[in-house]
Amino acid sequence: MKILMVLTSHDKLGDTGRKTGFWLEELAAPYYAFKDAGAEITLASPKGGNPPLDPKSNEPDFQTEQTHRFEADAEATAHLASTVRLDSVSHADYDAVFYPGGHGPLWDLAEDKHSIALIEAFLAANKHVALVCHAPGVLRHVKTPEGKPLVAGRKVTGFTNSEEDAVGLTQIVPFLVEDELIAKGGIYSKGADWSSYVVTDGLLITGQNPTSSTEAAEELIKQLGA
Repeated sequence: MKILMVLTSHDKLGDTGRKTGFWLEELAAPYYAFKDAGAEITLASPKGGNPPLDPKSNEPDFQTEQTHRFEADAEATAHLASTVRLDSVSHADYDAVFYPGGHGPLWDLAEDKHSIALIEAFLAANKHVALVCHAPGVLRHVKTPEGKPLVAGRKVTGFTNSEEDAVGLTQIVPFLVEDELIAKGGIYSKGADWSSYVVTDGLLITGQNPTSSTEAAEELIKQLGA
């Protein structure tokens, strides 16, 4: 089982002067779900190298058993420090792709032509695509072979407007994930704020928030096993 994980390379939180990037739990929890299931994992990002970590995700309130495990794991941290460039990877080399969130993807991966083409290629090859938290926003420009928005008529979830409001970034982000998925025709649903909520529609798996990252990864493993 070979799984590609795609991380953001964007580190600026709009024009606030604050830093952003990927959310640590959303990398660490799926990483170990996949690793413990025997998967071979490749980490990629648009620029390659060491992707930016959202510093907030490393604050004590947001640390978990899996984030501690990741940060104490020399092999994992070395793996993270040397992500491959996104434009160098092919869907043909992997069984599935998983996108962790964080706010960074809203700026780069959502507009990245290589990411868009990669997701389209995975689905065209009948391979699973899983995205969690803000990462479902990366689907905004992904199309079906017929040229329609990928999410149109599909069951999806992602970071809610109320969750974005709770973290005070509604006016900072380039778009709201919930609004965008609905605007593209997605059949959007959500659970309670900050609770684990995952939606599966065929090859597409989406999770609502950081808490959903383990469940989303486990659902992907289950689908691959099936």
